Amino acid sequence: MANKRNLYGMLALGCAGMVGLAACGGGDGSSGPAQGTLQVSMTDAPACGFDHVYVTVSKIRVNGNPNVDDNGSGWVDIPVTPVRRIDLLSLTNGVMATLGKAALPAGDYQQIRLVLQANGGRPYANAVVQTGSGGEEIALTTPSAAQSGYKIIRPFTVAPDTLTDLVLDFDACKSIVARGNGGFNLKPVVTAIPMVVSGRIQGYAPAGSYVYAERGGEVVKGTVATDAGSFTLSPIEQSRTAGNVDVVVVPPPAAARAAGIIRAVPVVAGASTTVSTAAAPINPPSSAVNTVTGTVTPASAEAALRALQTTGGARFEIASTFANLSTGAYSIRLPAAAPAVGTYQTTLPIPLAQDAAAAGRYTIEATSATGAVQSASVDVGAGPATRDFAF
Repeated sequence: MANKRNLYGMLALGCAGMVGLAACGGGDGSSGPAQGTLQVSMTDAPACGFDHVYVTVSKIRVNGNPNVDDNGSGWVDIPVTPVRRIDLLSLTNGVMATLGKAALPAGDYQQIRLVLQANGGRPYANAVVQTGSGGEEIALTTPSAAQSGYKIIRPFTVAPDTLTDLVLDFDACKSIVARGNGGFNLKPVVTAIPMVVSGRIQGYAPAGSYVYAERGGEVVKGTVATDAGSFTLSPIEQSRTAGNVDVVVVPPPAAARAAGIIRAVPVVAGASTTVSTAAAPINPPSSAVNTVTGTVTPASAEAALRALQTTGGARFEIASTFANLSTGAYSIRLPAAAPAVGTYQTTLPIPLAQDAAAAGRYTIEATSATGAVQSASVDVGAGPATRDFAF
């Protein structure tokens, strides 16, 4: 499994099959309980070693109680009729596919469940196609997806007579875990983002670059630059406490370049911020690319691993992967040269300067399924490195 994170595309729930909903806009004018409309979308990002990642969504469920289980009361279902098999990798850089939307009681909601259709015969409802495999589909095992659905805790409000847009940000690369028999499990990492408080960042970088919006070293949005080098990070939530994000550009290993980082990029709800242009893209300097390998024991720890680079007193995620579910082995490819760093300004291009002290130096952070965290320093400046972890 490759070592980059995030694949982003969009699924929206559309207007077909609505009854008593004026122009899909909200309440029906009756004196009954107030209603609003919830539209749910899904977004994803880079390919991380796959040409296709298919999921088939059968319905979305919402509930006002964050603790209720799937058999409890208070659930409102938003069916997807007919079910749609979606290739997440076709939905990058803000592309959206509409599935449906539904009226539901106005009020505050706390929990969302994403329910997938169970796999049957070929073509599989949920599957991956590895890069270089000749197009062969491998069934994606989805524990509990077709029964209880995948649980997402995120408060949101549906106002009366109002359309509420909610985006499920599905981090596919961090959600697909290799098994020793050549199969893959889906272990979803999904967050929910209200569009009303979200903005976008756009720019240009080397084609195929992984581009992340980060806060405090945590990726909040990711995408991959197109063949023309353009990228759009959307939606990015405008945080109540911190509207800015850091934009991290990691060219593909074949490009042999260092990482590029632009600090303090503003996120403005309903607006776009541009960080680079086609004439002056973010273009980090050349670099060797070396590999960190290791083993996590026991393999049952189901560890997620991140490579963090520190510059200017702040840390940035450069790459991530999962340890193999059967063997515990992992591998991450990282630039050996110093990252090129700059601070956002409205006048473009934004000047970048390399931080020599950070060249080749990373912290590998391993997090087990139970939440236990271990970390170790590595230096890939002169060649490959090895770090093992034991939980």
